[in-house]
Amino acid sequence: MNAYVQKIRDEFGQGDAKRDAGQKTPEDIMRFDDIVYGTDDPELQKLDVYRPKDRSGKLPVILSVHGGGWVYGTKEVYQWYCMSLAQRGFAVVNYSYRLAPEYRYPASFEDTSTVSQWILDHGEEYGFDLEHIFGVGDSAGAHMLSLYAAALTNAQFKVPYNLPKGFAFQAIALNCGVYDFADNLLGDTDPLIQVFLPENSSETIYTEISTIHWINENYPSCFIMTCPGDFLNAAPEKLIPVLKKNSIPFIYRTYGNAKNQLAHVFHCNMRLPEATLCNDEECNFFNTFINQLPQTSDHK
Repeated sequence: MNAYVQKIRDEFGQGDAKRDAGQKTPEDIMRFDDIVYGTDDPELQKLDVYRPKDRSGKLPVILSVHGGGWVYGTKEVYQWYCMSLAQRGFAVVNYSYRLAPEYRYPASFEDTSTVSQWILDHGEEYGFDLEHIFGVGDSAGAHMLSLYAAALTNAQFKVPYNLPKGFAFQAIALNCGVYDFADNLLGDTDPLIQVFLPENSSETIYTEISTIHWINENYPSCFIMTCPGDFLNAAPEKLIPVLKKNSIPFIYRTYGNAKNQLAHVFHCNMRLPEATLCNDEECNFFNTFINQLPQTSDHK
């Protein structure tokens, strides 16, 4: 095991355990756990589905792509965040994917695509409204979601994994992510991208995995957020001009301020009022598509 990866896993795991200590499944949530969606590593390739108990029939779907620097994270770590989204009226699919360095690119994208197909195949069983599918992702998960959305909407973007026919995001929320690997936006976490990519990769792969190169006019509308304490808070500056160029509606939010800078992926901390605000605003953004309200860009 790569010593740096192990350090990241240990530190992130300890931090998340402290953050989530004492959390319990909300009484108003119905959950379906540990559904195997893949055949390569059934212990890792599992997902959960969460629904609000007071809502029957088909619900709009949120697919959550977890963060963790491509090397860390599971659906268990993200269950509290995802159940909070379900409480806002959504069916939420929360999945674990194969992590680097044990499984390098494009394994995590293969898993994302397999889960997307699973959603299509199990819409009736779990009450998914397949006309209203949304995505949320943070950190590495925001990178993955943003790039996967490009693959779904740009036929010129040839990816090394299969895409499900008929799967489409109406809108996505990108939280504290990175969208271009030309500049060293990752700072001290740069070694993680090295273990994420295949060994002996050529320089062209950095273009392949940089979302900004693959966005076109078909890309879904976006809610983009960061905070002053996010080490990736400059990353939207690369993404937003490309969205504008392609006339993609988006909302951009910075939470916190100089006195309360928050931190990278603060929105996953269910005890923070800023997390509640952010998650409310993102779900309200999704609801505008369900209710067919007018869409506008917001450059705040």
